[in-house]
Amino acid sequence: MSDQVNLGKVAVLMGGASAERDISILSGTGVLQALQSRGVDAHAFDPAQRELGELKREGFDRCFIALHGRFGEDGTVQGALELLGIPYTGSGVMASSLAIDKVMTKRIWRSERLPTPAWQEVGSAEATRTALAALGAPMIVKPAREGSSIGLTKVLTPDQCEAAYARAAQEDAHVLCEQFVAGDEVTVPVLGSGAQATALPVIRIVAPDGNYDYQHKYFTNDTQYLVPCGLPPGEEAHIQHLVLQAYHVLGCRGWARADVMIDSRTRQPYLLEINTAPGMTGHSLVPMSARAAGISYEELCVRLLQAAALDHERVRA
Repeated sequence: MSDQVNLGKVAVLMGGASAERDISILSGTGVLQALQSRGVDAHAFDPAQRELGELKREGFDRCFIALHGRFGEDGTVQGALELLGIPYTGSGVMASSLAIDKVMTKRIWRSERLPTPAWQEVGSAEATRTALAALGAPMIVKPAREGSSIGLTKVLTPDQCEAAYARAAQEDAHVLCEQFVAGDEVTVPVLGSGAQATALPVIRIVAPDGNYDYQHKYFTNDTQYLVPCGLPPGEEAHIQHLVLQAYHVLGCRGWARADVMIDSRTRQPYLLEINTAPGMTGHSLVPMSARAAGISYEELCVRLLQAAALDHERVRA
């Protein structure tokens, strides 16, 4: 097949040193097999086990970033690849570093008048209790710079605040308390850059007891993923437009996936966060939405790789 034309020698970056290492390996293995099935000269590369300079010395022409969380989705690897001059998938340094930080992301969205739940950043269990009094129960307590629901707790009463704060602070020094929005949970992938960026079909997530945690995301079949999502057409289109705005104001490119809650009473959608290196496992949502849009897993991987770029090349263009 002709997919491999001009793609050269490709490193699929997977594993890494974040709390999401195991999921990254699952994502990267799937991407690697998909690219190889299309004739791409693709190789696994684990930055936790190999020095990044080897990418240059071994003649890699581009990288598919299948790393999740810190040290892979936060601008650090992107910055290294910029210095090495090796194009990579997904967002550049600035957008990656902003999007990994939920507090900075919310500040930018709020400044652009995009809806996101009320929040407070806290530095102690006592401040967490103060946040609960201000935001109301239930309240979500989570690390500001982690993904996959790692370190997340839904707090109902003040006596739960100490354990919730400790759990989140174990993962990150920056802890976010966020107002809980009761209603439909949806996610929306975006493909492309600039004016060509397109929102894929909305996926509605129905988890057991509304608990879409790490286990239900990756290791059980109890969660339902509805695509078509079953929302009224006008509501789905509105959410897709909102997500595209959220994507653009952060400066994202290549691809991403935004998580949204829809208030059950008002039907107002609220942006939660955006992932600039989404999962590509058997349970992952971007491939699911892409498939609903007629894009196979293998085609999706090739498309993303073809769009690999460097920030400084885009500036010169």
